[in-house]
Amino acid sequence: MPGQVGAIANERDGLLAYLTQMRYVLRLTAYGLSPEQLRAAPTASELTVGGLIKHCSSTEEGWIDTVRREPREVDYNAYAKNFVLEDGETIDDVFADYDRVAARTEKTIAEIADLGQDVPVDHSMPWNPKDLDNWSVRWVLLHLIQETARHAGHADIIREAVDGGTAYPLMAAAEGWPESPWMKPWKPAV
Repeated sequence: MPGQVGAIANERDGLLAYLTQMRYVLRLTAYGLSPEQLRAAPTASELTVGGLIKHCSSTEEGWIDTVRREPREVDYNAYAKNFVLEDGETIDDVFADYDRVAARTEKTIAEIADLGQDVPVDHSMPWNPKDLDNWSVRWVLLHLIQETARHAGHADIIREAVDGGTAYPLMAAAEGWPESPWMKPWKPAV
């Protein structure tokens, strides 16, 4: 996938294209990492590359459940676990789940005629405004782009702390870009 979103035909395609791009750059932060490195928390927080990817998948699924009016029961103990790769859980497991969630998002959004359609605000969440009863599907997509981009930035910092890998060299390595004077694809440390 190119480093930039391509031409946009309409609002719906644009929102989905940017969400797809943010998922992709988040996934790239795991490129070439060992299972131990995916679980490493080298910064002041407990965040890990693998855990952030798992969290974004779970968050997107929750929002699409809300859009579809299929709310999930919130289990705050499970919420903390969605930031952690469990014993025996692999990044391939997380990627497969994220692919399933992404396909469901695409299908759901394709079935909605109006991106202005109401999506109920969950007032049990302390960060949601109490004076607002509905978001829109458009707002949810923008929020998912924001949420995924925020966590992709976190994952970038964690990845760099783990082994020095940064976004464009990782993308160059993953996509087989040729080395140039200004771009050297990431290579694992020897």
